[in-house]
Amino acid sequence: MLKRTWDIVVCCLLLCMLVPVLVLVAVGIRLTDRGPLLFIQTRVGRDGRHFTIFKFRTMSSERRRRTESVAFVDRRRVHKSADDPRVTPLGRVLRRTSLDELPQIINVLRGDMSLVGPRPELPCIVDGYQTWQHARHVVRPGMTGWWQVHGRGLQPMHAHTDLDLYYIERASLRFDLHILARTLLVVARRNGAF
Repeated sequence: MLKRTWDIVVCCLLLCMLVPVLVLVAVGIRLTDRGPLLFIQTRVGRDGRHFTIFKFRTMSSERRRRTESVAFVDRRRVHKSADDPRVTPLGRVLRRTSLDELPQIINVLRGDMSLVGPRPELPCIVDGYQTWQHARHVVRPGMTGWWQVHGRGLQPMHAHTDLDLYYIERASLRFDLHILARTLLVVARRNGAF
């Protein structure tokens, strides 16, 4: 209950402070590329329930369609590629600064996510989980987490589960504050962001 209250209060404050940033990002996306403002995708959350995650769109809609047949890095090993041709110039900036993640504040307010928690994964990835990996679904997934402050896009996919379980075993408000502080440093240094 304390964690949920903390999530709501902090996200309401963030929304109030970040309205100008959200508007600027939205205008930038509209001016530089055709297509929807938000990237919407199904992810797996607490208790294995599916939910819709929101992000600012960072890929060109047209280029994404044209490159569907291009062989990208195996998603089971690394979930992002630094030279993905589908990412727009503005999208690269949004990813490096993690501004593309800001719409997830809505997910937190809706109760789908928490500020801090395990990485929310795609259903197709979760379908291939071993039984022990489903333990990461006992809590809400997070906008940030122990996984993000340990390499972000540089970590192989299987490492995220171990990091998520490490977080769950030690979860506390104090640990969340520690992770949030480290997240700010990671974002400032742009470690593993592409």
